[in-house]
Amino acid sequence: MSDPTAEARRLETLLHDVPLELTVELGRIRMSLADLAGRLGPGSIITLDKLTGAPLDVRVNSRLVARAEAVAVGDRCGIRILEIVEKE
Repeated sequence: MSDPTAEARRLETLLHDVPLELTVELGRIRMSLADLAGRLGPGSIITLDKLTGAPLDVRVNSRLVARAEAVAVGDRCGIRILEIVEKE
């Protein structure tokens, strides 16, 4: 019988360098191409569907995995994970 912990470590070693795409979503909006073209430009503001301060969606390969908040990390932006989301 194999040790589940050892199996998990072997799997992690095998997959540790597999690239994943992590996306943090501020919000969404649906608009026509004509509306976007008319509104998009330097200084434009496009209102999204999320409220200020609402948790951000964190997706790995398009799958929602967590909710987070934006934080400053020195002179860069970062996120702090608030919640891990169970399978949808």
